[in-house]
Amino acid sequence: MTQQGVRWTTDQVLALAPDAASRKAGSRLGAAGPWSQTGGSDEGAVWGLCKGSGGKPYQTIVDTGGGTGPAYKCSCPSRKFPCKHALGLLLLWAAGDAGVPPGQAPEWAQPWLDGRRARAEQKQEPAAARGGGAPADPEAARRRADRRAQRVSTGTTELEQRLTDLLRGGLAQAEQAGYGLWEETAARMVDAQAPGLAARVRELGAIPASGPGWPARLLEECALIHLLDKGWQHRAALPADLATTVRSRIGLPTPPTSPPLRDRWLVLSQYDRADGHLTTRRIWLHGTETDRTALLLSFGAAGRAPSLALPAGLALDATITPHPGARTLRADLTEQCAPPAPTTHRPRGVDIATALAAYGEALRQDPWLESWPVTLTDVIPTRHPDADSWQLADADGKSALPLIPHSSPALWRLIALSGGTPLTAFGECGHQGFRPLAAWTSTSAAPVPLT
Repeated sequence: MTQQGVRWTTDQVLALAPDAASRKAGSRLGAAGPWSQTGGSDEGAVWGLCKGSGGKPYQTIVDTGGGTGPAYKCSCPSRKFPCKHALGLLLLWAAGDAGVPPGQAPEWAQPWLDGRRARAEQKQEPAAARGGGAPADPEAARRRADRRAQRVSTGTTELEQRLTDLLRGGLAQAEQAGYGLWEETAARMVDAQAPGLAARVRELGAIPASGPGWPARLLEECALIHLLDKGWQHRAALPADLATTVRSRIGLPTPPTSPPLRDRWLVLSQYDRADGHLTTRRIWLHGTETDRTALLLSFGAAGRAPSLALPAGLALDATITPHPGARTLRADLTEQCAPPAPTTHRPRGVDIATALAAYGEALRQDPWLESWPVTLTDVIPTRHPDADSWQLADADGKSALPLIPHSSPALWRLIALSGGTPLTAFGECGHQGFRPLAAWTSTSAAPVPLT
C-alpha cells in the first residue's frame, strides 16, 4: 500500500489526525506550495521540507512501512503525533507522483529511516540472541510480586470499607463530597499499586454531576468495584481465565500466554478518549483470515496524542500478541510485516438479536466489560418511536438497538450514509446502547470511518 504505485486516500490520512485542529491545519499544508525536496521510496518512506515561519524549513519524514505502525519525525516543536506537517506531507503524497515523486531519501532523512529498519529487524531476533531470557534472580522477582499482591490486598480491604461507609451514610453524601473524596481514595489505590482500581474509583467522582439518575449509576459502579475487590480477595478459587481477568482489571501486569498471531488485519476504526489525565486511543482490527477482532490501545499523557496511529480502511500484514484473560480482545501490535494495503474484506455481519447474545455471553465471562465489538448487517438508523433519540433497526423491523446519546457526530454521518437504506455498521455494543464507528453501504468497498 505504501509503495509509490499505491496511495492512501485523503480520508485515510485525515483519520490519523490526533484532533480536529490538526486535521484542519494539516489540510492547509496538503498542497505543493510550502513543500520542497519531497520524495518517497518503495519501502514506504515519504519525506519533504516544509516552509514555516522561521528561516529554516521543517524536515518532515513519515515511515509507513515495517515496524509497529506509521512513524513520524519532524523538526517542528509540536508535541502532537502526527503533527500538521506530517499530515500535510501525507495528503500531498496521497494526491500522486506530481507532489511526491519516487526518489532516494536525502542525507537528513536516511539515518532515521535506517534506524527504524534496524530496530524492526532487532525485534525479530530471538530473545536469547539479545541476551534475554529468564530473570537473573527468579526468587527476587517472586518476592516483589508477593509484596505487590499484599499491597493490593490491603488496598482492596480499605476500599471495601470506603464503600461500606458510603452506603451506610447514604449516596447523597457523595454529591456533597464532590471529587475530593474519590481523588483521595484513588490516590490510596495508586499507593497500593492497583492502578486499575484507582482509575475506576476516580470515575466515581464525576457521576453525581452526570445528571438525573446519577444515584442508580453510582450504585452500579460501586457494585462493580465491590465485585472486583471480592474477585481479587478470592482469586485463588476462581477459574484461571477469570482470575487473569481480575488481575488485569486491578491493573497488574499479565504476561502473554498465547503465541503471536499473524494475519492481514483490517483497520476498522480509531478514536481517542481523554479523561484529563490520559488520552487513550482505541484501534479496532479484524483479521481477514482468522475472522478475529482485536483491540489495540495506545496512551498519551495529558495534552499529548498517543503515538500509535493506523489508517482506517486499510489492511496490514502484521503480527499481534493477544493479552491473556477471559474473552479479552486486547492485543499488542508486535510487528508490521508489510505496508498497509487496500482490501474489500468485510467482517461477517450478524443481526441485532445475535449481536446482543454475543455481548451477553462476553459479559458473563467478564462482568467489568464496558462494551463488545459487533458488526450489524442490514440495519437502518431510525428515530425511536417513543423517545427523542435514535436507534438502529433491522431492515425487517423485528429488532432495534438504541444508539448511545453522546454519539451525535457519528450518528449524523451514519444517517447521511444510509439515506434510509440498509447498511452494515461496525461498533461497540454496551449497556448504554450501540456506538457506531464505521459503516459500509452496498457499494462501498472500504469501511467509512464515523468517528
